[in-house]
Amino acid sequence: MRKMRTQRAIAVLASVLLIGGVAACGNSDTGGGGSKDDGKITMGFSQVGAESGWRTANTTSIKESAAAAGIELKFDDAQQKQENQIKAIRNYIQQKVDVIAFSPVVESGWDTVLKEAKDAGIPVILTDRSVDSADKTLYKTFLGSDFVKEGKLAGEWLVEQKKGATGPVNIVELQGNTGAAPANDRKKGFGEAIAVNPNLKIIASQPGDFTRAGGKQVMEQFLKANPKIDVLFAHNDDMGLGALEAITAAGKVPGKDITIITVDAVKDGMQALADGKFNFIAECSPLLGPQLMDLAKKVKAGETVPPRIETEETTFTQEQAKEALPNRKY
Repeated sequence: MRKMRTQRAIAVLASVLLIGGVAACGNSDTGGGGSKDDGKITMGFSQVGAESGWRTANTTSIKESAAAAGIELKFDDAQQKQENQIKAIRNYIQQKVDVIAFSPVVESGWDTVLKEAKDAGIPVILTDRSVDSADKTLYKTFLGSDFVKEGKLAGEWLVEQKKGATGPVNIVELQGNTGAAPANDRKKGFGEAIAVNPNLKIIASQPGDFTRAGGKQVMEQFLKANPKIDVLFAHNDDMGLGALEAITAAGKVPGKDITIITVDAVKDGMQALADGKFNFIAECSPLLGPQLMDLAKKVKAGETVPPRIETEETTFTQEQAKEALPNRKY
C-alpha cells in the first residue's frame, strides 16, 4: 500500500514538473516582444486620399511593393483631412509598428505627433510631401519630388515659348490644396521662373484641390471673370483635365486658344498632351513604393539614410508624349 502511494506521489510530481516545463517554454517563446523578433517588418502608412490618378497610382505602387518586399502594410486613407492622419499615426504608435510612413495633407502642425512617434522609438519616413518642422530629427528622411523644380521647369518652358511676345501674356493658375507642399512649392518655382519676363503676368490664382471637379469649377470662374486668358498653369494633370471641359464649353480650343501647362504626367494627362490639348507637362512620378520599402528595411535595421531622397523625373512636349504613351505605367 505504502509502495502504491509512493508511486502515485512520484507520478503527480512528474506531471507538475512537466506542466511547469511546458509553461516555462511557452513564456520564453512569447516574451521579449514575440513577433517583433521574427524579422518581419510592419509598416503603418497614411495616404492623403484618392483625389487624383496620380494618388491612385501612388497607392497601388506602395501596396504592391510592400507585398513584394514581404512587409506587412497597415494602410489608412486620410480623405484629405489632417486630423485623420494624426489619428492614424497615433493608432500605429499604439500598435507598435516598426515604421511609420505618410504623405502629409499639409505642411504644418505635425511636431506633436511626430515627437510621440520618436519617443516610442518608431522611425518615420515622409513620402511625396514634406513638413515644415524645424526639428529634422522628428523623421528619418523624405522621399519624393522637388516641387519647386517642377514649377520652375514649367515656367522656363513658358518663358522660352513666349520670348517673342511684345504685349501682356495673361496666365491663370490652378493651385493644389491650400497649405500643401506641392501647391506652395510649384507656385513658388513657377513664379520665380516667369519673373524674368515682365510680359508674363499671373492674373488669377486659386486652389482647385488637385481634383478634376475643382479644376473645372475654378476654370469656369476664371473664364467668366477674365475675357482674355492666354495660358493656364495647373498644379496637376487632373485639374488641367477638368479645366479642359470648362475651356471647351466656353467655345475655346484647349492647347491653341489657351496654352495649358500641367504637372504629373499620368496617362490621361499624357493622352491630352499627345492629342494637342495640353502643351507641356513636368513629370512627378508616383511610383515611390520600391524605394519606400527599401528605406523601411534600412531604418528598421538602424542604418543611416540620406535626409532627402529625390525621384528621377523629366518633362514632356506633345511629340515626346506620343513616344512615351505606349509604355506608360501609370
